[in-house]
Amino acid sequence: MRYTKFGSTGLTVSRLCLGTMTFGLQRDEATSVAILDTAAEAGINFLDTADVYPVGGGVHTVGRTEEILGRWLAGKRSRFILATKAYGRTGPLDWDEGSSRKHLLDAIDASLTRLRTDYVDLYQLHADDPKTPLDETLAALDTIVRAGKVRYIGCSNFLAYRLARALGRCDARNLTRLVSVQPRYSLLFREIERELLPLAAEENLAVIPYNPLAGGLLTGKHTLTAGPTQDTRFTLGSAAEMYQKRYWHEREFATIASVLEVAKRAGMSPTTLAVAWVLANPLITAPIIGASRPEQLQASIAALESPLPDALKRELDELTAEYRRGDAVR
Repeated sequence: MRYTKFGSTGLTVSRLCLGTMTFGLQRDEATSVAILDTAAEAGINFLDTADVYPVGGGVHTVGRTEEILGRWLAGKRSRFILATKAYGRTGPLDWDEGSSRKHLLDAIDASLTRLRTDYVDLYQLHADDPKTPLDETLAALDTIVRAGKVRYIGCSNFLAYRLARALGRCDARNLTRLVSVQPRYSLLFREIERELLPLAAEENLAVIPYNPLAGGLLTGKHTLTAGPTQDTRFTLGSAAEMYQKRYWHEREFATIASVLEVAKRAGMSPTTLAVAWVLANPLITAPIIGASRPEQLQASIAALESPLPDALKRELDELTAEYRRGDAVR
């Protein structure tokens, strides 16, 4: 395993981060623990979760993933960098969602209880909340940090202009500064290269992208004609519609066919190729990888041992250039 500095901080993390959003619904606790054990044995020390996980569930499953992580971390919490997120709906009341001061202060305490720890290393806004003043949200995060419940703060799914504004407000009000961003990024979604990544470079933010395999499509295991595969994010509860809307289109499958040909010619598995392409971007700190079974992690880990030759990266860049410009008209 390789390790790197986390943006402008003094923190060091593994160059791959283990995502856990399937733990507790798509994968039972025994399988989740086996995946965690395999990742730890490979040297991954960076774990990402969220209070609303597992993905595909609802209010009745909120926190199940954090609970699994909390039980697994018992006796070894100090060995791992633990990240979680808040924003999504966690209960039936109006204030059980969003980035209000009330919700964030309640959410961090609930997450700490489920995770069986008195702090998390990285606390992230899971999304931007247009209904709550940004200053209120940032002040609440500052309160949480000053209380010792969180070491660093970041955000996910923010547009570049909103992240820039948040950083400016933190600086103007002398509040704890956001140090990371967690965007979606893969060969099939490259829009962040236009504005968000340049902003991250200028502000020295850590970038920990999710969906490097486009929900599993870039592994080559799905086909458009066969339809969405059962027991995957494309058929799983509340996640199915979102993932199909993101990726399940003729354009994407045509691109995947070309990527698979490139991988075959390069002698690499499609998974290794896709993750290696993300890692090849010098602005990426640690892609968030996942697995349905422990043995699947090896193909992603192999990407660290198989850096892309410049010519191969250029070929993939050109092949997927249209995904930098946003969705095509369909």
